[in-house]
Amino acid sequence: MSIDTKIDTETRHITPAGGNVFADLGFGPEEAAALKAESDRLISQKLSIRESLMKEIANWIETENLKQVDAAQVLGVTRPRVSDIVQNKSAKFTIDSLVDMLARTGKHVQLSVR
Repeated sequence: MSIDTKIDTETRHITPAGGNVFADLGFGPEEAAALKAESDRLISQKLSIRESLMKEIANWIETENLKQVDAAQVLGVTRPRVSDIVQNKSAKFTIDSLVDMLARTGKHVQLSVR
């Protein structure tokens, strides 16, 4: 006996870029604005952390005068990934992966919470 199950994949609504998903979910205007502001703040903080870590890796590559292929070998990634770091494409990396790469360079990452 086979069971035919159909998964509903129809898109019913897309929040436009710059829109407020919280308002789209039904939160009141004030609460939606507050939730969006907090979300934007957290995203900004995470991007800043990633960019700082990427800058450290890029500086290490420059200081060591490494070619991207040589840096890739040390970092344990592909050469195109090193290119992404040098070009500051932070959206392509997690904080965890960047910390791992910095550890491979011999650098120690220290966290400070204020």
